[in-house]
Amino acid sequence: MVLHKHSKQCLRAYSTISLISPSFYSFIIRASIEKGALQKALLDYKAILFSGTIQPDHRTLSSVLDACKILLNIRFATSIHARVIKTGFQLYPSVLAPLVEALEWGADPLFGNLIVDGYMKSGEFDNANKVFKQMSNRDVVSWNLMIAGGVRNARPKEALSIFQQMLGLNFKPNGFTFSSVLSGCARTGALREGKRVHQLMIEHGIELNSILSSALVDMYSKCGRIQTAKQVFDNVQRKDVSVWNAMITGLAIHGLALDVMELFSRMEGEGVTPDSITFLGILTACSHCGLVEEGCRHFDLMRSHYSIEPQLEHYGAMVDQLSRAGLLEEAYTIIKAMPMEPDMVTWRALLSACRTHGNAKLGEVAVEQMASLYSGDCVLLSNIYSASKRWDNAERVRDVMKKMGIRKNRGLSWVEMGGFVHQFKAGDRSHPESNTIREVLGRLSQRIKMEGFVPMMDLVLMDVSEEEKEGNLNLHSEKLATAYWILKTSPGTEIRVSKNLRTCHDCHGWMKMVSRVLNRVIVVRDRIRFHRFENGSCSCGDYW
Repeated sequence: MVLHKHSKQCLRAYSTISLISPSFYSFIIRASIEKGALQKALLDYKAILFSGTIQPDHRTLSSVLDACKILLNIRFATSIHARVIKTGFQLYPSVLAPLVEALEWGADPLFGNLIVDGYMKSGEFDNANKVFKQMSNRDVVSWNLMIAGGVRNARPKEALSIFQQMLGLNFKPNGFTFSSVLSGCARTGALREGKRVHQLMIEHGIELNSILSSALVDMYSKCGRIQTAKQVFDNVQRKDVSVWNAMITGLAIHGLALDVMELFSRMEGEGVTPDSITFLGILTACSHCGLVEEGCRHFDLMRSHYSIEPQLEHYGAMVDQLSRAGLLEEAYTIIKAMPMEPDMVTWRALLSACRTHGNAKLGEVAVEQMASLYSGDCVLLSNIYSASKRWDNAERVRDVMKKMGIRKNRGLSWVEMGGFVHQFKAGDRSHPESNTIREVLGRLSQRIKMEGFVPMMDLVLMDVSEEEKEGNLNLHSEKLATAYWILKTSPGTEIRVSKNLRTCHDCHGWMKMVSRVLNRVIVVRDRIRFHRFENGSCSCGDYW
């Protein structure tokens, strides 16, 4: 860095005062600004950085940004933004405000893009959106940053909304835009929007590369259209392993393990080398279908034949696979033999299976090993105790939850209808048609009870009446979403529901019975996999 003569003088002066706090330098810079010596303020800031003895605080950075704004020095402001991100001061209102104001005089969208990107990488979607709205000049990169950032920060609905705004303002999307939007559709299960995006890609003449091909296969798979995903896969270039991985993962979450095995053989035949993601998809498929021997064989194959060292996710998939099959001790043996520390997901897989197979003792071991209790883990342990009639233990777990302020995660389900996503929370009345939905649900539940359906009361906490237990079960979010779909569509229409949690055994049995009584296909995508209910049975074979 070349220093101005004045900066060298400042540096000599500052180096003799090493004990002075950053706020002192902020005061000096602010004083220069108030006197109109703006260039001096910037030079003083450079001298502080060059000294290396002290780091500027958020007050100093805010003051320098004010000077940049007055001088219209966007290049210097960009360097300040980089410092803001590096030091973590982007969340301070005193820094955010001048950054946003800088957008009013900055004609180049580069500066705004840098700020948006910085906030997105820090997980601050709302601040990024605030900056984005202030930008007087936006380019396709600006829109792409917002859409991709929304998807990456678990705000896919907002990302899709921003894409609509982009089209409305006649900005031309590119391949990166479409890749992000397809990912957003996949996360929300927005099939109608995903199909429209696919058509737009064709109309815009977007060439399918491996990224877009993978995104299309992933979107159709996660929106419940696995056959369409297969058609896309069969008609694109498949030289890149990512395209194969998208198809294998899609088949896995639909419980089509045999199709996964066939595709893997085809992959080897076409000379495409599998990677760690490929094997994770295979292990997941085996886990969902109870193919323990096949899973173990491929776990060994990835090391012996492809020299791929299993990562935490692969060990977790093996634990999940053995646990689901009731081989709890074998799963625990793998956990103890892992070359790395097991994470919460691995322990939770064992704990969930302990609930299914009624092993309270090993469930206690799993909970003890968890670094922090997630609400779902407490509920699982409580359910294990309740199922084995150990009421005192169940009550003690719930007391711990109350003392620690742990609340059960609320189920959330959603359906896409008419271009809109409608959300439903377990037990709430937030939807404008809540009363009508509950009436439909009540009549439907009475009808399937007449056909022999019995609610699983043991899934509800014991300290409420039987009538309250049934009422609680009847208001699970996926049931509300299903009732809304029935209310709004004609007989025979396929019902599609997405959920944020794993579907419970009562809802699973309820969906099977409803599909038979109404003679309708119901597709539910939960946190684990897809369930296709038809004529009183489920594609998972009651194994999930």
